[in-house]
Amino acid sequence: MYQFLVKTKAAINFVLSTLCTVLLVFMTFLVIWQVFTRYVLNDPASFTEELVRYSLIWTGFIGAAYAFSTREHMALTFLRDKLDESNIKRLKVAVDVVILLFALAILVIGGTKLAIAASMEYSALLGFPRSLVYSMAPISGVFIVIIQIINIYEDVTGVSLSNKQDTQTKEDK
Repeated sequence: MYQFLVKTKAAINFVLSTLCTVLLVFMTFLVIWQVFTRYVLNDPASFTEELVRYSLIWTGFIGAAYAFSTREHMALTFLRDKLDESNIKRLKVAVDVVILLFALAILVIGGTKLAIAASMEYSALLGFPRSLVYSMAPISGVFIVIIQIINIYEDVTGVSLSNKQDTQTKEDK
């Protein structure tokens, strides 16, 4: 079970970080192209604004899932810092369960309903179905649900699955 979770978390981190990187590079090139066509050619490319907007939405959702996986999301720690070790563990589990429920109810279920409802709407310039843009909510929600299950396992067992040193010491035992 431990090795499966380690490999799953590593694969998710690789996929999410790669997608974020590709989308950021794509957006950078689109913005450079937009500036070039506007100021050098005096004929701005109209499609770039819509593509950058949609790419930014996708990057935000994918980045959020990646931040949950690496536990780099912004957090208010003043309550946690006042608790003893056993209560910190309970607090972490409770927070991860709330995030899991939110991701399942709002992102996966609500996002799926939104994407289906928008399947007959199309973007103004490119003609893409809006469901293509909205589908990122349930996709990132599925990633967050899987990640939160792994995070809850980490909280309960006290073993970090993303640290290579922890993986090595676990195998040595």
